[in-house]
Amino acid sequence: MNVLAHPTVQGVLTLQTSDLAIAASLVALSAIISLVMRLRMERSIVWAAIRAVVQLLLVGHILRVVFAYASVWLTLGVVLVMMSLAAREVAARPAERFSGAGNLRIGALAVITTTAVTAMFILSTALHPDPWYDPRYLIALVGIVLGSVLNAASLALDGMLGNVRRQRAAIESRIALGATPRQAFSPLMRESVRRGLVPAINQMAAAGIITLPGIMTGQIIAGMDPVEAVKYQILILFLLCGASALAAMGVAWAALRRLTDARGRLRLDRLHVR
Repeated sequence: MNVLAHPTVQGVLTLQTSDLAIAASLVALSAIISLVMRLRMERSIVWAAIRAVVQLLLVGHILRVVFAYASVWLTLGVVLVMMSLAAREVAARPAERFSGAGNLRIGALAVITTTAVTAMFILSTALHPDPWYDPRYLIALVGIVLGSVLNAASLALDGMLGNVRRQRAAIESRIALGATPRQAFSPLMRESVRRGLVPAINQMAAAGIITLPGIMTGQIIAGMDPVEAVKYQILILFLLCGASALAAMGVAWAALRRLTDARGRLRLDRLHVR
């Protein structure tokens, strides 16, 4: 008998505190590299690692309770908190901001609408959990979608707000020649949406050949048949592509409405640099 063998739960290897401590040595290595190269990032590295441990352990214990009760209201409450935090992150990332809570409103609109539509679409067509609010499916699915929605929305919003000043002359010239705001902003909107879609496209293109996606890897480690794990991963990748497109397009349109007034004029006075 191998005394060093890891204990298992239903065939899955369980990690001990000592295993995590060994993995933490890689974080220490990163901090040492920062010190040696004078990057001045060692505090950020250590602090990020501590935050990750605390946040993930907290989430793990919360999810254990949520899964045990399997309450629709408790599950939806967790989902709402997740979407609220994601919307706040979308609003905070761009260097340019709208006055007041403009960025937050745009972020909330994109995050909540896109996540709700895509998650419910998959739950009602492909997965069919019983009940539909099964937290193991709903919370996990929303968490996966939010990651891509957050990236796509923040990149698209940053592209819109960051480039509108540089393209001010071109936009105002188009408006002066009779173009509608949508026509005047069309090149900028296309570039912003394209920017938001790049991560999802790269993720799909690299899956399987260059990288093994996290969902697929986790399911294989948990004992699922590799082909079935691949099917789940394909479903998720397609879901994330659609969610990214909707989120990027949504923030671009919402930003356009805030950047112009009822008379179709460009309103850069509504923007400020943080």
